[in-house]
Amino acid sequence: MTTLPIYQVDAFTNRVFGGNPAAVMPLERWLPDQQLQQLALENNLSETAFIVPEPADSELDYHIRWFTPGAEVALCGHATLATAWVLFNRLGFDGERVSFRSLSGPLHVARKDDGWLTLDFPRLGYDAGPTPALLKQALPEAGDITYFVSNDRNQMVILDSEEAVLNAQPDMRLLKQLDRQGVIVTARGSNSDFVSRYFVPAVGIDEDPVTGSIHCALTPYWAEQLGREKLTAHQLSARGGVLECELKGDRVEVSGQAAFYMEGQVQLPG
Repeated sequence: MTTLPIYQVDAFTNRVFGGNPAAVMPLERWLPDQQLQQLALENNLSETAFIVPEPADSELDYHIRWFTPGAEVALCGHATLATAWVLFNRLGFDGERVSFRSLSGPLHVARKDDGWLTLDFPRLGYDAGPTPALLKQALPEAGDITYFVSNDRNQMVILDSEEAVLNAQPDMRLLKQLDRQGVIVTARGSNSDFVSRYFVPAVGIDEDPVTGSIHCALTPYWAEQLGREKLTAHQLSARGGVLECELKGDRVEVSGQAAFYMEGQVQLPG
């Protein structure tokens, strides 16, 4: 049997049972991709993050990969935040900033004196275009123009109000057929600058509780709409999450808290 450590952390919240739970699995070397996917499916969380130390001569600290129960993804915020929390608080990483190699390029997470963690992620571009007919059928309140985020193949839908975002009930069966990773719905907030929800049935998640990566597109969009670069955001899932966002040129900083839930061991045969 092979024994592997596993941690579970709730990200973008200061309390257990809030935010978005992520599994974090530090490895000494990469397992076969099929086995990584099986572990993510067994964990049955929106994301499992796997990390392997980078070589000693690398400018980065770890290589990170993220798997949903159904697929590997190119960028994930909440599981990166959870991973950084584990490194800082359970695995003895003594720097003030940890750096990762990823499918989306170098990523960094810094810890603040108040316990918050700040993700330094790439800014994601988006293009306006006609709303896909299947999306309009799945979410009738979507307007005629929506935005395609090409980096992670998400469609971003702007709604009229926070209440409209909260009450959105897209047809998941139809969304799963859409040629997109997921669908973001967003609006100006009542008690924050903007709000959002994120639906991803195509990769095995009907609704992701809190999603750091989508704020790499949401932040530049709302920064332009509101005329400022520092913004507060709420993701309005049942668990809910709070994020502080700042646009910095071609980068986006997304800050949040984390709450530790569990650690244990996974027993793999062979």
